[in-house]
Amino acid sequence: MKLYIGNKNYSTWSLRAWILMKKSGISFEEVKLPLDTPQFYAALEPVTPTQKVPCLVDGEVTVWDSLAICEYINDIYLSGRAWPADKASKAKARALAAEMHSGFMALRNEMPMNIRAVRRVVLSENGQQDLQRIDQIFSQQMDEYADRGGWLFGEFSITDAMYIPVVLRLITYQMAVSDGAQKYVDHVMACDALKAWLDEGLKETEIVECDEAGEAV
Repeated sequence: MKLYIGNKNYSTWSLRAWILMKKSGISFEEVKLPLDTPQFYAALEPVTPTQKVPCLVDGEVTVWDSLAICEYINDIYLSGRAWPADKASKAKARALAAEMHSGFMALRNEMPMNIRAVRRVVLSENGQQDLQRIDQIFSQQMDEYADRGGWLFGEFSITDAMYIPVVLRLITYQMAVSDGAQKYVDHVMACDALKAWLDEGLKETEIVECDEAGEAV
């Protein structure tokens, strides 16, 4: 099984699929491609119609899009364990994951993931609203689960995979959050699998100019 990903410093969508597979102990071959290069598109052209990462190739099955990959892994390899077992919690977890997948466009555009950097940005009104909603999600979930596993629904789930890149953005751009939200940030940053991704990302030297937002601090 192969997982095609982009630069670990920048590629949020790659991280989402990768962290679920790593946290779940699933064996796979990582194929890392430098973003926005001829090599990137040439390698992906015969693999995925979107020529985007991540892309999972499992035998004769090809899956693109982070959330679709997570769902496939959950169905085929995890017997559904990547969502909460309780039906109400599962419904909320899916809703939150979908909210991240399709929303927060201002925050994602104004605060691109850049784990090597410490930068400063001035958020637009929409960006500030996105940040407030993120804080609300983290705080509400920690009210219930901070002492029951520490992830958004206690045990690690697809919802965490979807929100972990946001945590890294908060750190890069030094965004203050409430005490409740900070509990989740601290829990995420203590994750060994994430530390492995960060260690490798910090060693990268490629620059993707469009993701070098704001001013260096």
